[in-house]
Amino acid sequence: MPTLNDQQRRWAIFAITAANFFLSQFYRATNAVIAPDLTADLGLDTAELGFLSAAFFYAFALTQIPISIFLDRVGARRMMTGLSIAGVVGAVVFASAHSLSMGVFGRLLLGIGMACNLMGTLKLMTSWFSPVYFATLSGIVFAIGTIGNMAATTPLVLLVDLVGWRWAFLTVAAVNLVLVAGLYAVVRDAPNEGKDRAEKGAAGGGGHSIARLAVLLKNRDYWIISMGSFVGYGIFASFQTLWAGPYLMEVMRLTPVQTGNLIFLLNVGMILGSPFWGGVSDRLVRTRKWIIVLGLVTFAAMTGILAILPAGMAFVWLALLITTLGMFRASGQLMYTHIKERMPSEMAGMAMTGINFFTMIGPAAFLHGLGAFMQRIFPGDSQGPAAFSAALLLCSGCLTAVTLLYCFSRDTRDLRRPVG
Repeated sequence: MPTLNDQQRRWAIFAITAANFFLSQFYRATNAVIAPDLTADLGLDTAELGFLSAAFFYAFALTQIPISIFLDRVGARRMMTGLSIAGVVGAVVFASAHSLSMGVFGRLLLGIGMACNLMGTLKLMTSWFSPVYFATLSGIVFAIGTIGNMAATTPLVLLVDLVGWRWAFLTVAAVNLVLVAGLYAVVRDAPNEGKDRAEKGAAGGGGHSIARLAVLLKNRDYWIISMGSFVGYGIFASFQTLWAGPYLMEVMRLTPVQTGNLIFLLNVGMILGSPFWGGVSDRLVRTRKWIIVLGLVTFAAMTGILAILPAGMAFVWLALLITTLGMFRASGQLMYTHIKERMPSEMAGMAMTGINFFTMIGPAAFLHGLGAFMQRIFPGDSQGPAAFSAALLLCSGCLTAVTLLYCFSRDTRDLRRPVG
């Protein structure tokens, strides 16, 4: 392999780690379109299918705990490579599953394997790029991840129709393995990796990591930002990956094709919004906090509107509402920038990973919680208009509460000019 200079390597690192995050987003969204195949081949009922889907999120979230302790010390390259190998094994196990337990085991390994793809990418960006570009580049990374969500819809359906869901997963696993090899060959933790590793060794071992974790847990803003991410992404992801379908078909009376088109537009809004809000925050208004608050306020308002919309609403207005919701929700990716700038640079990986724990627990909590809420309050019509109206109003209330809480966080403007 030709030797790369720092300029070439930083963009190679950006490309290959963003591709790994693409796969992370792809894997978490796949069960939606292969649900009928899973139900038939593994003999699942609805509750078991829900548990199978949630397994990825639970494993992903719990893995953030060791990542938060060791990422800064071990380095993103080794952490991402080791965990990604577990993800490849998980994809193969899942593709080979003939029972619920084997399927859950495969999804657990996938969750563990994908757990460092975002945090490792963001950590590497703090080492290879100037802070002035962080929010913009992280926005692009989130947009690429959203494309991964979209790849798990129609493109995956076409691949499954061609080769079946098992071979589709094996194909993606092969691509994943190639990316892991490329990651290990290309990525370096910092421009001066040898010096950086020596400094890490001098900084102390596991006890030092525990001390840093204690500092993080005592930081008020860490908890405020974590709650913002837990509620914001939890509600959005539960809507995006599950509840949007029943709501649009059962309440709004849309066809499956129209529903799919609206969910597609929700992702388009995310793709447009992620780099937009990053660029605005970096170059125009120079604030993290108030852009995040704007996104939360808008999200709360739109969930309230969805709760009271009458059936038969014109498709064009629904499309506009859903796309706008996705675009404003994209401002939530700035929470990672916000916490990164609130903590010392040597704690960047730990701080962002600590936030990501709550980010990934959120969808599992709201996927299960909203379903239980609707079933309990409206047992005879748990997916009817009244049930969804109550659930969406509850979500709007949660978003309003966390918005008010976020107003008490400290803003950051650590936007130093690049050197040279």
